[in-house]
Amino acid sequence: MSTKSVAKHQLALFDPAIIGAAALDALKKLAPHRLAANPVIFVTEVVAALVTFLWLRALFQGGADPSFSGQIALWLWFTVLFATFAEAVAEGRGKAQAATLRATRSDTVAKRLIDPKNAAQTSGAPIAGAVETVAALDLRAGDVVLVEAGDVIPSDGDIIEGVASVNESAITGESAPVIREAGGDRCAVTGGTTVLSDWIKVRITAQPGSTFIDRMIALVEGAERQKTPNELALSVLLAGLTLIFLIAVVTLWGLAAYSGAQVGVVVLVALLVTLIPTTIGGLLSAIGIAGMDRLVRFNVLATSGRAVEAAGDVDTLLLDKTGTITFGNRMASEFLPLPGVSAITLAEAALAASLGDDTPEGRSIVALAKADYGATAPDFGDVKPAIVPFAAQTRLSGVDIGDRSIRKGAVEALFRFIGLPSDQAPAEFRVGVERIGNSGGTPLAVADNGILLGLIHLKDVVKPGIRERFAALRAMGIKTVMITGDNPLTAASIASEAGVDDFLAEATPEDKLKLIRKEQTGGRLVAMCGDGTNDAPALAQADVGVAMQTGTQAAREAGNMVDLDSDPSKLIEVVEIGKQLLMTRGSLTTFSIANDVAKYFAILPALFVATYPELETLNVMHLASPQSAILSAVIFNAIIIVLLIPLALKGVAYRAVGAAALLRRNLLIYGLGGLIVPFIGIKAIDLFVAALHLA
Repeated sequence: MSTKSVAKHQLALFDPAIIGAAALDALKKLAPHRLAANPVIFVTEVVAALVTFLWLRALFQGGADPSFSGQIALWLWFTVLFATFAEAVAEGRGKAQAATLRATRSDTVAKRLIDPKNAAQTSGAPIAGAVETVAALDLRAGDVVLVEAGDVIPSDGDIIEGVASVNESAITGESAPVIREAGGDRCAVTGGTTVLSDWIKVRITAQPGSTFIDRMIALVEGAERQKTPNELALSVLLAGLTLIFLIAVVTLWGLAAYSGAQVGVVVLVALLVTLIPTTIGGLLSAIGIAGMDRLVRFNVLATSGRAVEAAGDVDTLLLDKTGTITFGNRMASEFLPLPGVSAITLAEAALAASLGDDTPEGRSIVALAKADYGATAPDFGDVKPAIVPFAAQTRLSGVDIGDRSIRKGAVEALFRFIGLPSDQAPAEFRVGVERIGNSGGTPLAVADNGILLGLIHLKDVVKPGIRERFAALRAMGIKTVMITGDNPLTAASIASEAGVDDFLAEATPEDKLKLIRKEQTGGRLVAMCGDGTNDAPALAQADVGVAMQTGTQAAREAGNMVDLDSDPSKLIEVVEIGKQLLMTRGSLTTFSIANDVAKYFAILPALFVATYPELETLNVMHLASPQSAILSAVIFNAIIIVLLIPLALKGVAYRAVGAAALLRRNLLIYGLGGLIVPFIGIKAIDLFVAALHLA
């Protein structure tokens, strides 16, 4: 099952398999040393233990009514358990996905080359005697393996020879195969993917246990997620509120002792739990882990919650052009025949001249000639053709058929081959070369027996739909900048076609770093998308570094996110998920604080109305008794966490609104709701408690 199919399968908030495992994990999380990182819930557990002790003492030694303290202890433990359960469910969803990823790792067998140095220099696949069969787990970095059609790539590595079609659906969830070849930024392959055609020799780059799938498993489990700066700040706030309410309760104890009111220890410590922000304290970890889980369902892996949170505040997005905005390989887009030459004649000559060109550009020329012009491979008859393969030295390829010679290649190289001075080329030809160059493309010339037929327009093709995606980013207030090593003319053409806000041409790795640091110095958060080794420093410097899965190992290790679909425009979803995480945390924090204020004014009058009759005017809820008031509040405190778990896991719906509008919305919905809901909930529970004489 692919990652994407796993994600779709896990869309249900509460999968029965996850719930069962989470219930057990929730019990394990009750260990004090694990709860100590969450001060609010840790205090709740300490109070629950204290009330349990008081209940046992009352049960065996007599004195106070043990039924009241027993009910308080029970609901306090439920409060702690529900809080740990929320975190366990969030982690469990990631662990379920990790389990499916582990299932993709079978006992793969590798064909390791016995003599890698010599085997890598051969022109074809090694003979059977040149390889040895070993377990994939026994491979080490530096080993060279042969992977043929139908074989599973045993581990992460770089192709050192060959070209093959690779099925990466086990990683990306996409069924369409991709081409992987030696050299350039598309030489990296991932363990667990399958070669569909031809063969490749792969130099292993990962040690056992540190492959990309191993890292995926560790990431989606999310158990080792570090707290983000905002989470740490919120934890400090919650700890401060806990301390404030602790002082308030101690003050109430002193006030009760001074006034002669009968307020027991059980009531006071239970009151403390109902007043401290247990709601957000119990859901904080679940919110962060759920944010990372939502990224996984979009086929994006984040190394930490810090990266997800930073994505929600991104101001500037830098994108490497090649392989990110464009497909990365120049592709034939059109044929431009000279006057007197038909388009089909030029297409057939270009096809014939490309039979010896196995580069991506050569293959695209053949595909264009066949698909758009209906050209077919030439019929050589009884004459045996001499295929002239493309060579970087000559920058030409072609075919010789008897006395006939067909060539295609770089303009200057073809002029030299046919002996034509560049200034004697037809005017229409020179105009075509200039037009292609001005559009940012690359012109190739085609000649048949020394006669120019026309031009082939090669261009770096922009990925479809990306212009609309960049427009959406602009609407979200994010500035897009394309970074490329191309000359300014070519860069301007691609930038205009893609719809980015700005571009940096002839960029070196140092230039990229300088631009990112300049943006960061201005107080902006920067996201960088890239796939090449030269992008690695920029990916590491950026606040959010999204590496393409199709990129090099260096790029994937430098980024703090990996896009398994290699779709740079997906940063829209990444930003939305980051903003959704921040909105969810802010909304539930608003609700929790308002909730605590409401509980304070709902319960306090009921506790002291007997001692201070003047408080009767504040006792708007008319709770049955002080014991019923505190028991109802404790029950409500536990239940509200349960009711909010789905919202914490699913997240508050994202809306592209400003900070002021978002604040008004939070105060109106979650602030006002947090004030009203406790009054309704506690009163309803009080009626139930009184009817059953539970207090």
